[in-house]
Amino acid sequence: MTTDIGGAVVLVTGANGGLGREFVTQALERGAIKVYASARTPRDWSDSRIVPLTLDVTDEDSVRAAARIASDTTILVNNAGVAGDVPMLGDSTALRRVFETNFFGAVSVAREFADVLGRNGGGSLVDVHSALSWLGVAGAYSASKAAFWSATNSLRLELAPQGTHVVGLHLGYADTPMTEGVTAPKADPADIVARAYDGLEAREFEVLADDTSVQVKAGLSAPLEALYPQLTSTAPSA
Repeated sequence: MTTDIGGAVVLVTGANGGLGREFVTQALERGAIKVYASARTPRDWSDSRIVPLTLDVTDEDSVRAAARIASDTTILVNNAGVAGDVPMLGDSTALRRVFETNFFGAVSVAREFADVLGRNGGGSLVDVHSALSWLGVAGAYSASKAAFWSATNSLRLELAPQGTHVVGLHLGYADTPMTEGVTAPKADPADIVARAYDGLEAREFEVLADDTSVQVKAGLSAPLEALYPQLTSTAPSA
């Protein structure tokens, strides 16, 4: 099992985004010897330790090819995702597009890299979720992240026999291009990623990276009206 980032070979999906760039740079700061920075269209990096890697998580051939190239990976950060402002009762094609990236794509990456991690001593898998995994206010995005959270819980059990440590990372809004139009308070991506890597190295199974994720998860044990106060204003009168 590899949870120490020092000396590790790390692969980050969605490496061009705000969180992705932090996952890449902070892995190197913590002593990773190589980082595969993957994206549909990889960017150039001014560091010989960073290997740009073409990876479309919605294309299984692309995922398999990446697993062959990055066969020395010991820590996988499953970070790629899309926002998708799509209501659950909205356009079915748009709904499926969100799930193809946030759920099926992420699970495909985990599946194809499971053997890679196993051959390299077990390794670690970090799945990037959201506080919205537990709060269904964002339509298709919330639903896709809830499904991915559930998948991570199953993957944790399925990969344990081969010595792979699986971490689920939850966060509220972070100040990244994906949340550019959001006016709510946003966390610094650097703080989120630092907390994620701290949790990985401490062998935590779940990382609640900010106050928002802590508060939302705590609210799951309360009545639904506490988590969704809007229900009280729409409930039919007796």
